[in-house]
Amino acid sequence: MKFHYTLLIIALITFKIVVAQENETDYIEFNDRNNTVHGVYLGLGLHYGKIDQADTYLTSFKIAYVANQEFEIGLIGNGFYTDLNRQGLDNHDRDMAGFYGGLHLEPIFFGKSKFSLSLPLLVGGGAVGLLSNKWYNEYDVDDDDLKGVFVVEPGASLLYNPSRYIQIEAGFKYRISSSLNFRPEYDINNINGFSVGIGVKLGVFNMGRNRYKQKL
Repeated sequence: MKFHYTLLIIALITFKIVVAQENETDYIEFNDRNNTVHGVYLGLGLHYGKIDQADTYLTSFKIAYVANQEFEIGLIGNGFYTDLNRQGLDNHDRDMAGFYGGLHLEPIFFGKSKFSLSLPLLVGGGAVGLLSNKWYNEYDVDDDDLKGVFVVEPGASLLYNPSRYIQIEAGFKYRISSSLNFRPEYDINNINGFSVGIGVKLGVFNMGRNRYKQKL
């Protein structure tokens, strides 16, 4: 009897192995953990800071490619408005506005996690102008009050990924610019200054699964 029970157990095990092998032949498993995971996104940000101790409001727009959730490269543009409220010799209050943009570089740490850290860097240029507020409450820019500027802007950000398609960022940046030479009554030498802000990125940050099965 023991011999027959042994034969029965062996037969059942053999049958189970054969069935499992037949099921496995319907699928093939990939593991691309060592491959680069690609991503691309559009980003929009709002920031607040100071230029020459005056309140400054900034908006930013960027488009970037993300390599393996570890490094971003793309283009970014920023517009800003500064409420200088300085009284010039022409008895008109002046405000300042401008735009700058250029190459966006951003190494990312712990990019595979929900929360990660990054060090964004902007290298580029733009233009800055002093706005003349006329009595009829419309802004005007004189040619003498429009200057080109070179800008480098490093920063640090905290990133949060609620899904594969959305990323939220919050952080600070420090803007370093070339010299500006406005008229003497406006002793603004540059647009250097800190800014803090938040932003949202919409795109696909992981265009592949690290492990999946595909039916043959």
